[in-house]
Amino acid sequence: MIIRRLSVQHVRSHRAYEAALADGVTVITGPNGSGKTTLLEAVYLALQGTSFKGTDSDVLQQDSPWWRIDVITKDEDKRSASFDPARPSRRKQFIVDGKVSARLHPKHKYPVVLFEPEDLRLLNGSPARRRQFIDRFITQLNPVYGSSLRKYERALKQRNNLLKRQFLNKDELFAWDIAIAEHGAYIIEQRIAFIEQINQHLTSAYNDIADSKDDVSVHYSHTVVGDMKQRLLNELQANLDRDQLMGSTSVGPHRHDVIFKLNNSPALSIASRGEVRTIVLALKFLEVDIIEKLTDQKPIILLDDVFSELDVRRQRALSEHTKGHQIIMTSTHVVASDVEFLHVELT
Repeated sequence: MIIRRLSVQHVRSHRAYEAALADGVTVITGPNGSGKTTLLEAVYLALQGTSFKGTDSDVLQQDSPWWRIDVITKDEDKRSASFDPARPSRRKQFIVDGKVSARLHPKHKYPVVLFEPEDLRLLNGSPARRRQFIDRFITQLNPVYGSSLRKYERALKQRNNLLKRQFLNKDELFAWDIAIAEHGAYIIEQRIAFIEQINQHLTSAYNDIADSKDDVSVHYSHTVVGDMKQRLLNELQANLDRDQLMGSTSVGPHRHDVIFKLNNSPALSIASRGEVRTIVLALKFLEVDIIEKLTDQKPIILLDDVFSELDVRRQRALSEHTKGHQIIMTSTHVVASDVEFLHVELT
């Protein structure tokens, strides 16, 4: 898929905006607050069905009745995503191939690799950020995983609501414990399997960028021993008194972490700023490669103001690795490059 035109209406700061996009590289420039990232968000939402920045209501421009995003591809295929709070369902609506749906079907999703400045701080950011990175990656490859995540989060919310009550109904709580254990076990198993896949290629990807002979690896904070579902269920029941006191659930994949190591030591403790950024860049390269290999589709690359945060060597590595993909990138100014690109300027 190559997107030729993007149109947004009442999307965050844009009342109405339309832009042509290049088959290769499009650079969107403009001052802070001009809505550069919003255009990347619109592409992501149209192709993946959700925003990477917030809820459907968050996307809606203030005091506007509805929002709409339209994309036209190189093959003249059209798709749209819209949201109108006045609709009885209060849900988004997608139109793909002339068919209307309330959710973007997995067969209509197109892979996207998003690279944000926050990704460069992945290692020293919060565990939630690292979980989100892994979860977003797996969801693109496995629609069942995304469904399990949503069901897990719903069960977790219901359980936490029960824990806050003065009088606890343990039968009702147990039903949510079962749901958390079932979906939580699947999430943990998929995360571990995915991390094992990353570890097969991470060291090589890192050393290609850094021109080094280091060893880089990723580790999940919890291991699977025996029946993961039963283990989770046992942990939920064993920690019930503490959970009830705190009013929240203390065990489960929503509490887990992803740990990076450089030469068998915690990367966060020993890696330089440049080494940390090289690890993240290697991860992004693997994201592109794995998605392309497993889906047989070239993902669209969205770069949100990250070029300016990379030195020349890493800029060159990023440009070389993403060559042949459609790239839409934002910057506060035109980026010096040997690569031909289309410039879109916002004011």
